[in-house]
Amino acid sequence: MQFHESHADIHVPDATPPDEAIARTTHLGIGAHQDDLEIMAFHGILAAYGQSDAHFTGVTVTDGAGVPRTGRFAEYTDAEIVAIRREEQRCAADLGRYAAQIQLGYTSAAIKDSGNASPVADLGAILETARPRVVYTHNLADKHDTHVAVALRVIEAIRRMPEATRPEILYGCEVWRGLDWLPDDAKVALDVSGGGDLQARLIAVFEAPLAGGKRYDLAAPGRQRANATYHHAHEVDAAQALAFAIDMSPLIVDPTADPLSHTQAMLEAFTQDVTARIQRFR
Repeated sequence: MQFHESHADIHVPDATPPDEAIARTTHLGIGAHQDDLEIMAFHGILAAYGQSDAHFTGVTVTDGAGVPRTGRFAEYTDAEIVAIRREEQRCAADLGRYAAQIQLGYTSAAIKDSGNASPVADLGAILETARPRVVYTHNLADKHDTHVAVALRVIEAIRRMPEATRPEILYGCEVWRGLDWLPDDAKVALDVSGGGDLQARLIAVFEAPLAGGKRYDLAAPGRQRANATYHHAHEVDAAQALAFAIDMSPLIVDPTADPLSHTQAMLEAFTQDVTARIQRFR
């Protein structure tokens, strides 16, 4: 595959030829930044880890130049930090036994530019080669602009695929906004119990953001543990760790479905749930 950015990178941990490695993908994670996959798509990483019939491929869309820098990385230039973050993501792919790790190398500005067709074309090429059953990306209620832009580009790329080759499921996952607010019937609870040690080791690879004070290594498993405990008020915990997601599959089943309307319906369901409970007991 040929991508639009000259410094795009494909890394295959087991040295299989890239197209062959990507073609075995069953679970595909598409995240904005280095370390997003290990937080939001960990369900897919865990499902494929050490398996012969499941394979996770990661796609990181941006170059990671905007990571906060303090400590030993405080004086690093953008070019230096981009090189470090690229290598960190490669190391995570090795540790997580990914089928492949692709880094497209776009700036955040390029991804947020809705008139830039290149990211959608690159994602389309990956999707056509991988033909995954499940895709994990950011949810449309995320509060990070680049995350929302990536999710919209993913939806557009999938919609351009022939209907028969589209993924079965598209999950919108948690990073810069938890999804515990979703009513239970609108919430997908992805069980990531038993993966704590692997996830901790994966996130620890990303020294640049951790050194900058962003303790994702504590926040991600803490949220998942909290999700499991607070998922049901009147039942014992059925899982030790849960990652919540929005099922965005309707947006790829029906190419005319509006991403904004789909998200607004989730917000309205939350409003109705809160309103009904208050009205019942006031």
